[in-house]
Amino acid sequence: MIRTREKMEHHVLAEQPCDVAAGILSDRLVLLSGKQTAADYPVPVRLIEFHDAQRERTLKFLTNNFELDAPVVARLYKSRWQIELFFKWIKQHLRIKTFIGNSPNAVSIQIWTAITAYVLVAIAKKQLHAPASMHAILQILSLNLFEKTPLTLLLANAAGCEELEDPMATQLLLL
Repeated sequence: MIRTREKMEHHVLAEQPCDVAAGILSDRLVLLSGKQTAADYPVPVRLIEFHDAQRERTLKFLTNNFELDAPVVARLYKSRWQIELFFKWIKQHLRIKTFIGNSPNAVSIQIWTAITAYVLVAIAKKQLHAPASMHAILQILSLNLFEKTPLTLLLANAAGCEELEDPMATQLLLL
């Protein structure tokens, strides 16, 4: 399933009934007729036009799935976008350079481990009222990974002050 370009050249072969209440404006069987697209994909595809009422925009996308109803295809596309946003967030915030394993279980474990580490650091930052950024805290922790220095002392040294405010925070140790 992909989004279409604005001026995609195509010929309509057939038109399916639409569920306008679900936001489906059109559901067509089309043949791509552009110079490059006709050569690259000579078989008919399904062109669905969907109006997203929440964001007030109309989306057109192509799929080769002829069995699912058009509203289901539209929901799948919206879910796909959420998944892309999730992985964009992971790339920006978590330090996963490569996946050690390729099985779904291995990838899941690595993602959940990285998310857990990120959340723990965010909780520590909030409870300690640390002025350092999350990136800076993560760097400090990676450099002192095997030290048994109190986290408040590590962050205070990075901030250039004596010690951070919260007296309860001294119980948090970097293991």
